[in-house]
Amino acid sequence: MSQALAILKQYWKHDSFREPQEAVIKSVLEGHDTFALMPTGGGKSVCFQIPALLQQGICLVISPLVALMRDQVQNLQYKDIKATALTGGLSLNDSIAILDNCQFGNYKFLYLSPERLQNDWIVERLKNLPVNLIAIDEAHCVSQWGHDFRPAYLKIAQLREFFPKVPFLALTASATPRVQEDIISQLQLKNPQIFTKSFYRTNLAYMVFETEDKLHRMQQILRKNPEPAIVYVTNRKSCLETAHHLENMGFTATYYHGGLAPKEKARHMMLWMEEKAQVIVATNAFGMGIDKANVKTIIHLHLPQNLENYYQEAGRAGRNGEKAFAVLLHNPSDVLHAEAQFIKVLPDKVFLNSVFTKLCNYFQIAYGEGIEEQFRFNLHHFCTKYDFPTLKTYNALQFLDRQGIISLSQEFSEKITLQFIIPSKEVIRYMSLHPQDEPIILTILRTYPGIYDMQTAFNAALIAKKSNHSEAEVLSLLQKLKEKDLVDYIAKSNDATITFNDVREDERTINRVSKYLAAQNQLKIAQLKAVLAYCCDQKTCKSKLLLGYFGESQKQDCGICSYCISKNKEPLSEGLVSEHIKALLKNQKLNSREIQEITQFPKDAIIFALQQLLDEEVISIDTDNLYSLQ
Repeated sequence: MSQALAILKQYWKHDSFREPQEAVIKSVLEGHDTFALMPTGGGKSVCFQIPALLQQGICLVISPLVALMRDQVQNLQYKDIKATALTGGLSLNDSIAILDNCQFGNYKFLYLSPERLQNDWIVERLKNLPVNLIAIDEAHCVSQWGHDFRPAYLKIAQLREFFPKVPFLALTASATPRVQEDIISQLQLKNPQIFTKSFYRTNLAYMVFETEDKLHRMQQILRKNPEPAIVYVTNRKSCLETAHHLENMGFTATYYHGGLAPKEKARHMMLWMEEKAQVIVATNAFGMGIDKANVKTIIHLHLPQNLENYYQEAGRAGRNGEKAFAVLLHNPSDVLHAEAQFIKVLPDKVFLNSVFTKLCNYFQIAYGEGIEEQFRFNLHHFCTKYDFPTLKTYNALQFLDRQGIISLSQEFSEKITLQFIIPSKEVIRYMSLHPQDEPIILTILRTYPGIYDMQTAFNAALIAKKSNHSEAEVLSLLQKLKEKDLVDYIAKSNDATITFNDVREDERTINRVSKYLAAQNQLKIAQLKAVLAYCCDQKTCKSKLLLGYFGESQKQDCGICSYCISKNKEPLSEGLVSEHIKALLKNQKLNSREIQEITQFPKDAIIFALQQLLDEEVISIDTDNLYSLQ
């Protein structure tokens, strides 16, 4: 293994391997099929990159994440290692050129999405490559019990027929025992060497707090821990709004979501990476391939969809080994919000069949026809025409894409971007002079609070509906405002592309895949229940709960999570809290929040003590909710 260590030092500048990287690399070099479960931050990519560099030939890396593929290819190229990616959306000529380079250009790595294995001509070309290793990243996608099942992964096993002596390396950061068994079975791994790194993070404190005022609690946490932080939210609007709230609180903050242009994503990320911004507010589009060692705090303002995603996102804190915090803030209303966002938008078989049938009608595809036909597609127009809910329809189309019935390019974004380029007082002046335009403009300003600061993705149909106008009237007004130099308004054609991979057979088509749909829906419901159980369980160490979910047992409590801290605290006496409050109110009037901030006592204890003191007429409260001694 001295050569492997030399490669690690040469290209990655590390003096030693992390556990269990060395054992995984050794297994692969000895020609064994290998399964590695390594939680996020464990350095999975090194486990296939180093063996590939130590051998003649090329390594096939199968991954579903285009962004991560591009990131890894760029990092390898930066190290002067020849690597390329065969992603969806490439033209036939580009794909052929990439495969030619791999066959004749001494390339070391070819990244490709699993869907590319559904193209027979690509598989034929792969047969001619001098493959030394087949690495399957995000291997949980091969299992229908995994949180991101993709049937295209089932095609990977066919590579065994063409490369019988080439070892398979399956890698995942999150898999329950059931999923681990399914991965090994579905990939047909032969007597695999199995390596699992513990999910236990000794330096990461999992904190769960129920709070009505999440922004205030977030402010307290970030003031106490001024090092780099990530705040995760579930949608783009919250992303922008939360960043603005943080700036108004005095923090340096930026944001990151999937709707930003690539240059904007890079700019915002670098502000945080270079610590010009303490906090980056992000959707789950942020994080893949990000390795910033000194992240102190991860805060989730909304409930995550599942514990697999939560563990990966929380695990981006404390990679330098120092104590770090993964904080989840929740309140009772979050349950309804999560169910609406994650469960009620799941398509059932009837809805899926309706979407598929209408999709074929939309493109005038006759029964028994349509295979390999390709069309430009506007999701908004399609949903408006057939009165389909957008998110539920998108989920249905994504499911059809994952099943290989269609191929859906991921180009969905708003068709229009808009930014007001004059001060708010000038906008108010304009509305006073043009009262007929006021309803639409006010609706825009209320819907998009950040529209003065940046180009904002704009939904004309939503504004039309909210303002009780037609979409044509909204677009006409935007054009007028642009001509008067009041707004920067860009309308661009960014329709997605849909390719039909099979003939139209309506219900017969859907019947073939409906069992997967039912299983996936049941899984997502069970996963959300697990999230709620994690939040609401007040009798178990949070680290133990997470480990148990992933099939790992731990005898000792972690000692640093929110449960362990509350358990180890001596119970507060009512008298102690009351005496502290009376001492504070001798000199000044204070509200309940200020009292809590000064004393750092639990909110419930403060409220109970205040009520007792009011009942005893020791203190009084005025119309501004300020308490004082009688």
